[in-house]
Amino acid sequence: MTEPWFQMDTDEVLRELDSSREGLLVAEAERRLMRHGPNVLAEEQRKRIGPLLVRQFTDVMILILLAAAAIAGGMGNLTDAVMILMIVVLNASLGFGQEYRAERALAALRKLEQLQAVVRREGRFVEIPSQELVPGDLMAVNEGQRVPADGRLIEAVQLQLDESQLTGESAAVVKHARTLHKRDLALDDRSNMVFRGTTVLAGRAWVLVTETGMKTEVGRIAHLLQTVEESETPLQLRLAYLGKWLAGAALTMTGVIFIAGLLRGEPLGMMFLTAVSLAVAVIPEGLPVVVTIVLALGAQQMARRNALIRKLPAVETLGSVTTICSDKTGTLTQNIMSVEMVYFAGRLVNITGNGYAPEGSFYEKGERLNPKDEPVLLELLRAAALCTNARLQRQERRWTLLGDPTEGALLAAASKAGLWKDRLETEYPRIAERPFDSSRKRMTTVHRDSEGRVWVFIKGGIEEILPRAVAVIEGETVRPLTRRHHDEILRIHRELAADGVRVLACATRRLEAAPSEADLKGVEDDLVFLGLFGMMDPPRPEVRAAVARCREAGIRPVMITGDHRITAEAVAIHLGIQRPGDRILIGAELESLSREELEPLIPNVSVYARVSPEQKVKIVQAFKRRGDVVAMTGDGVNDAPALRMADIGVAMGQGGTDVAREAADMVLLDNNFATIVSAVKEGRIIYDNIRKFTRYMLSTNCGEIMTMFFAILFGLPLPLLPVQILWVNLVTDGLPALALGVEPPERAVMKRPPRNPMESLFADGLGLQIVWAGLLMGLGTIAVFGWFHRSRNLVHGQTAVFFTLTMFQMFNVLAIRSERDPFWRTGFFSNPQLMGAVALTVGLQFIITYHPLLQPIFHTTTLTGGELAVCVAVALTVYFAVEGEKGLRYRKGGPP
Repeated sequence: MTEPWFQMDTDEVLRELDSSREGLLVAEAERRLMRHGPNVLAEEQRKRIGPLLVRQFTDVMILILLAAAAIAGGMGNLTDAVMILMIVVLNASLGFGQEYRAERALAALRKLEQLQAVVRREGRFVEIPSQELVPGDLMAVNEGQRVPADGRLIEAVQLQLDESQLTGESAAVVKHARTLHKRDLALDDRSNMVFRGTTVLAGRAWVLVTETGMKTEVGRIAHLLQTVEESETPLQLRLAYLGKWLAGAALTMTGVIFIAGLLRGEPLGMMFLTAVSLAVAVIPEGLPVVVTIVLALGAQQMARRNALIRKLPAVETLGSVTTICSDKTGTLTQNIMSVEMVYFAGRLVNITGNGYAPEGSFYEKGERLNPKDEPVLLELLRAAALCTNARLQRQERRWTLLGDPTEGALLAAASKAGLWKDRLETEYPRIAERPFDSSRKRMTTVHRDSEGRVWVFIKGGIEEILPRAVAVIEGETVRPLTRRHHDEILRIHRELAADGVRVLACATRRLEAAPSEADLKGVEDDLVFLGLFGMMDPPRPEVRAAVARCREAGIRPVMITGDHRITAEAVAIHLGIQRPGDRILIGAELESLSREELEPLIPNVSVYARVSPEQKVKIVQAFKRRGDVVAMTGDGVNDAPALRMADIGVAMGQGGTDVAREAADMVLLDNNFATIVSAVKEGRIIYDNIRKFTRYMLSTNCGEIMTMFFAILFGLPLPLLPVQILWVNLVTDGLPALALGVEPPERAVMKRPPRNPMESLFADGLGLQIVWAGLLMGLGTIAVFGWFHRSRNLVHGQTAVFFTLTMFQMFNVLAIRSERDPFWRTGFFSNPQLMGAVALTVGLQFIITYHPLLQPIFHTTTLTGGELAVCVAVALTVYFAVEGEKGLRYRKGGPP
């Protein structure tokens, strides 16, 4: 093929595809089906259960635990090995369960109908499954149908399509079968082509199928989607770093102590057991489970707020988002054309209301109008409503449109004034019509009223209507159209168009008698100009406030759309996305920029208009190269590759495409942009809480290591046995850590800037806090061990160490509930789960210390009341130390 399909005339296309107006032979269609394959998009492997399950075992921490279980099993410590494996399986089950439920919920959103296509084969009309379409098929498309393949129009009658899911343009696109001669046309300018996944709003056509399956425009996007590699989330990177750091620390520490013990003359077997015990002490076995459970709880919390999380790490990533790149159509706007204002008799009136519902009011200069008291306004709305072929209908408490979105907007405006089309058509039955087409750019209908008078109503572009008008209504009087009137109408038109508003003109004329078919053309002259309608796809009402909250939280909103520059700019200014001094880039400019040239422009560009799917990916990549954590929102097929490339892809659950939802990490079930801001807040809370329980668990592990290290350094026996270490790491660590995961938010959580995505979990001094708290625990615990070991015996000393370390943990967890505020300010019962976990953990520790059946399992013995008091007093030191450090740090102005 030497030329694009849209540049060929219909006969050339038929020859190129070796087809005819009688359609393909059945045998030839079967051969082409074998050669080209079925008309379906390739299904991604990631939707299947197997890869979903395997993904749960690829985390670095999980691999380390599997290695620890193998070592314990090889040494004959089957109890330890089984306990570690149970932890791994529990973690995998939780992660898999959440992601599988999200996939099932997503599946419930998919359209399940089987598309059928009417084609011509051997001169006969046959209905076939859309999967069997092949290049060269002659296919019929009709009003209300979803187009199943790409094709070149052969015949088209009043054909209008909704291509918003593919191009981002919300207005209806008029199609024709004429040849286009301009090269390099954008998709929405290829007016003699139809594309898979678009919807026929009006008219009918015969289409010669040119591309099927993965070769369609949608298929090209699907292929691009599959070639985009998913990057790891900030949390995954941080946990992977932590896992590697812990593994290195375990190997270093155990190696040093193993060699030091041998040099001291300790038995090889005993030192190997000590080394393994230390390795177990370094690794926080419960951390992966706690992280997974807390993320799952966060996902459930977000689901209650209509945000469906498809991948658990995305919960925390939301808290690190620095930039939200949002599509316009259907995300920031409603993807419903709406009349925002009308101009008539020298007056400009605003209309409120959303969607196609007949709910809204009329305002002039801030004063509410009663449309029933405005005869000229009623005449304008009546003319517009009668000059339409669309219908509004109420379905399940929701108003929906059958037909063209522009006509739907006119009908909704008329209904807000109490003018219903069904009643108007009874009063003014239509007797003739000249339909809209792309060359005339206007539509005319002729009606007879109840008194027998004949009226002409016409609507279209102002350049088509105004030159044909000879009169205008001024006040309530029809007057000749003067140059003053003409200039005033054009001025209003220019102002509205400059604000990104689509303008439609309307006029009327009274006839003495009904025109014949031959005279119908002449009724479009000598018109009385009625007024202008200003229409746009209105912004969602909650978005402006959500954008302001984003900026307050240090998150930058950016619009990326396939729509026109003027429309995009108007919406961006209205929502507060574009501010004075910000730039706008259009696709043609973006195409000419290299990666190095684009990156310096990123901070100053707030709107990207007329961009292709590949360019959306290019923009997201540029943000990520600058170190931003990017959330990309969208609902169309054209958004899917960028959704996959972004750190967080956010798709729309209502009205969005399956392709976009499959590419996303999160699906907004209510299509509410403000839900993203709520999810960001939840993500920040979860990240704060992950830091808290990581600090809590690693402080304990550091305390265990210091205790073991000091024991060997001072020539003491092992103060903790492997089963006791596992109990501390899994039970006394795990329960309070889980409760820390639901800690209420810190003060001003949404008034601080996002965390640097490159910072580690140990940022803001957390690593140092873990080390000195662990050192304090180690020194206190080894002091208790030395005193009890010398005054009593080894088992007594090990029991005291076991109990003291647990109490150290409990006082530590109370002190670190807030990184800034003291325990008494956070509120004793503001986190009842934590207080319950502390009480339960202490209770369990008493049981394994004193219950005769459990003492042999955990190698414990009974402690006296005085001995318990000593253990508690020593452990209490960590509480005062942590609270004191907090007070000193923030008195000096530490990080928020």
